[in-house]
Amino acid sequence: MPVMPVAPQQPGLAPKRIPPGPQLPTPESPEGQAATNASPTDQKNVDLAYGAYQRGYYKTALTEAMKRVAANKHDGVAMTLIGEIYEQGFGVKQDDAEAAKWYAAAAAEGDASGMFKLGLAKLRGKGVPKDPAGAKALFRKAAAKNNAGALYNLGILELQKKTGGTPDFKKAADYFGKAAEFGLPDADYALGLLYRKGRGVVRDDKIAALWMSRAARENNIPGEVEYAIMLFNGIGVAKDETAAARLFLKAAAANNPVAQDRIARLLVVGRGIKSDLVQAMKWHILARAAGEKDPWLDTVLNKLTPDQKKQVETAVHQYVGY
Repeated sequence: MPVMPVAPQQPGLAPKRIPPGPQLPTPESPEGQAATNASPTDQKNVDLAYGAYQRGYYKTALTEAMKRVAANKHDGVAMTLIGEIYEQGFGVKQDDAEAAKWYAAAAAEGDASGMFKLGLAKLRGKGVPKDPAGAKALFRKAAAKNNAGALYNLGILELQKKTGGTPDFKKAADYFGKAAEFGLPDADYALGLLYRKGRGVVRDDKIAALWMSRAARENNIPGEVEYAIMLFNGIGVAKDETAAARLFLKAAAANNPVAQDRIARLLVVGRGIKSDLVQAMKWHILARAAGEKDPWLDTVLNKLTPDQKKQVETAVHQYVGY
């Protein structure tokens, strides 16, 4: 397990180690980023429909996809695209039931993305009755066709075991590994955590750091935070406080409260980044508003001068846009 920091005795001192960040993926949101890939299908040859979708011309995309289905009633790829448009409410009224109908049609035609999206709908009870067993069956079918999102979600389900069984970390690691092979950043992050904790695999901080670095490079925010922690503490990778601070700042700007808390600490003491109390307290206030408590930073905030507190208030207002 990651080593927790010793609380600093004085506001001017930082912990020798940055506290651990995100934990293993949780069952509350099993699909993660895998459910919202930029591409609504695994295939890029949806002609005019897909091209219009990518450019944000959603009504045109829907019209062209409908034309494809009219011309070929077995066009599962176009059906999945139609389902995505209705699910997201892009250019049409958002309609989960209509989306699920199209995903079901696509799945019946053997489209892996349609299977995956219908599985997510069943898992969450969106547009169809909630059916975890049915969702898992669809994920397995999609996974057999190398759908990365389905592989990832099968791994998450192995961690859940809501029926009362014991989480199977080894199976989860296998699924995450396969999903990672297809370039899914969520899977890189999840696999990195398993190696970090020695769950289902032999604990290896160097391998964990490799997977976390991959996730971070692909803009996976939890991966950025965890890799920054490893960089700062020199866990599995050469210690680099400056690189860690850059990643914390990047994730903080993406509204990750853990990153906001960590960069606030570094800004107070000037570790890896130039000291700036106003910016530090800005990030602390934002993190605290999101539920990330830090008594040490509260102490720093309370010791600011009235003028500094006013500057912090201004910085927060400028950041949130009011």
